Amino acid sequence: MAELGDGLNQAVQKAFTRPIPKSAGAQMRYLVKQYKSTKAAAAALGITQRTVERYVKDQIKKPRPELADRIQREVKKRWQPQIRAKAKKAAATTGGIVVDTRARFGYTAAPGTTDDGRLRHLTVALPPEFAGRLFAAQDAGATEQQLRDIAAEGLQEIYFKDRGRRAGGLLVEFTDIDHIEFDL
Repeated sequence: MAELGDGLNQAVQKAFTRPIPKSAGAQMRYLVKQYKSTKAAAAALGITQRTVERYVKDQIKKPRPELADRIQREVKKRWQPQIRAKAKKAAATTGGIVVDTRARFGYTAAPGTTDDGRLRHLTVALPPEFAGRLFAAQDAGATEQQLRDIAAEGLQEIYFKDRGRRAGGLLVEFTDIDHIEFDL
């Protein structure tokens, strides 16, 4: 899950009520607590158990840049799970999700109209059913293409078809994503 999956994760992280731990030692202690052992935390990060123990005791204070990124990514994945679940549920039931994207949109439309794809910048509020589908697919381990298809369907129905009020036979292709950001 590259672009859309990361964008969904970032949108949910905006709902956090507390910042993640800042120091490497505090982050490592959090991961050890989550994984319930230094051995499991080490396996998840791809480092030795002894290295994890040294971070926990603050014997090592500054990790290599790639390890620092892995540690931070693992902490963010597990940080405030109840807040994360509540934000996803609110988006899927009442609030919906806002998609801000710059991408190429191609069309399959009626004869006599142009179907050439063109780059557009759209900011569209998708209703809760599409937010729910996106989060459910992400939780089920959907591929980037599957997430992209759900987002394309949502943009097609809400923006291009205006909830079924126009362009009945229009099919939208969502490709060449230059930028995508989600907000709850």
